[in-house]
Amino acid sequence: MSDCLFCAIASGGIPADVVASTDRVVAFRDIQPQAPVHVLIIPRAHHDDVPSIADVDPTLVAEMFALAAQVARAEGIDATGSRLVTNTGADGGQTVPHAHVHLLGGRRLSWPPG
Repeated sequence: MSDCLFCAIASGGIPADVVASTDRVVAFRDIQPQAPVHVLIIPRAHHDDVPSIADVDPTLVAEMFALAAQVARAEGIDATGSRLVTNTGADGGQTVPHAHVHLLGGRRLSWPPG
């Protein structure tokens, strides 16, 4: 998708603070962090949201979560805990129409979030 912000980041067309990547998934720091560690994990290929990936390529969802676990270890938040969040659609709070998972940690996170 030519006008997708996250597609441009995944392809290297827009710079980002990439912390990890694979052939199919990229993890980069959120520019408006909500926690000391706030990393977005996205597929390189465009998918509108995580549920749509699960329908066509469930192994890609698994790769996204595996990279999130790798980043949590690298960031030192695996032992103390973290949160993985995926927002779907406008009512779910999704603001970029490209599938992504938020990895949040580095402090005690409240529930409900916000």
